[in-house]
Amino acid sequence: MADVAVIAGSASDQAIIDKVTGTLAQYKISYDMQIISAHRDADRLDSYVKASDAKIFICIAGMSAALPGVVAARTEKPVIGVPVSGKIAGGLDALLSIAQMPKGVPVACMAVDGGENAAHMAHRILSLMQ
Repeated sequence: MADVAVIAGSASDQAIIDKVTGTLAQYKISYDMQIISAHRDADRLDSYVKASDAKIFICIAGMSAALPGVVAARTEKPVIGVPVSGKIAGGLDALLSIAQMPKGVPVACMAVDGGENAAHMAHRILSLMQ
């Protein structure tokens, strides 16, 4: 059983994945890492979220950054979104997408490329759960 499920929308997000998993490892927090696109692998994502026994989800996504919101719509567990910087808007598009979730679909939004803080937030949430 992993405490945190780390999901990235694309393999191109590897630099941010490394920030998240490296910081989780420093805390000795167990995690499972998956690359699952909310757009291209919707059924796989749905199955993964529903079957996961993780206590927290960290979702890394750029551009439309639908991933954290889709995950939050499918679980009652905490979801932390990490917007990824892009070539067109520097990650502002992803940041606004994650921050503008509808009522009832909460996502904690980190800074653009803020993978470390996502892991720090997961650590704080887990410490409250014990």
